Amino acid sequence: MTAGGTDRRDSTRQSAIARPLRTVLTAIALAAALAACGARETEPDLEGFSAEEIFKRGEFELEVSTRGSSAIRYFSEVERLYPYSDWARRALIMQAYAHHRDRDYEDARAAAQRFLDTYPGDEDAAYAQYLLALSYYDQIEEVGRVQALQALRQVIERYPDSQYARSSILKFDLAFDHLAGKEMEVGRFYLKRKHYNAAVNRFRVVVEDFQTTTHTPEALHRLVESYLALGMTDEAQTAAAILGHNFQSSPFYGDSFRLLTGQGLAPDAAGEGWLRDIYRQVVQGRWL
Repeated sequence: MTAGGTDRRDSTRQSAIARPLRTVLTAIALAAALAACGARETEPDLEGFSAEEIFKRGEFELEVSTRGSSAIRYFSEVERLYPYSDWARRALIMQAYAHHRDRDYEDARAAAQRFLDTYPGDEDAAYAQYLLALSYYDQIEEVGRVQALQALRQVIERYPDSQYARSSILKFDLAFDHLAGKEMEVGRFYLKRKHYNAAVNRFRVVVEDFQTTTHTPEALHRLVESYLALGMTDEAQTAAAILGHNFQSSPFYGDSFRLLTGQGLAPDAAGEGWLRDIYRQVVQGRWL
């Protein structure tokens, strides 16, 4: 073996040793900068580090901290210092995730929307849309169910084959059911206070707009109660007829049946009006 061959092997070996050594030294340098920053209570200067190094520091902060605020700073710095790199794209979606984990839903939505605007065709766009929807869903009592439903529907319609579609469908159904439940809650409030017309309006919304939810049988029964109290027997009978046709095994149908028979009435499609139209559609299958 020539001396030149030995030199090349030694050079290759030294290079192989040097690469991980440089990585370790870089990590130590970054940690030292952070430690010095902590001592001085100032932000560390990250401009001497690569996008990958700063990004991985952000990932580390997410793992070791229950709060994502420090991680968010590193991901933001990747975007600022290396705006056109692939690491900037990854850092933006991680900002959305970290904000959502911190329950900072407004900033989570902003970061997710910015990702969708900047990288609409990216493979992580479905996840960004899902995070956007989750930020509404997890804040559903504050921002309203309508926004959550709209955002979840966008995940389902835009990314039907993604891993997030099924979860979005389940959450959409729950949010839809909750929205109907809110109408029922207000309707019961009016019914209890004998504001029958106001109660009818709420129960009608459930029957017309939320027919597939679990609240429809009760809504029909409450319509029977409200219409009987108003002396509108045709409407009460028709509501009970729809209830009996679609939910005959429901205890609400038994309650409605007893209310009607107690006044010498029976479930039947009587008179005209919005309930008679629904009867024609769901019972007789006539849509025109």
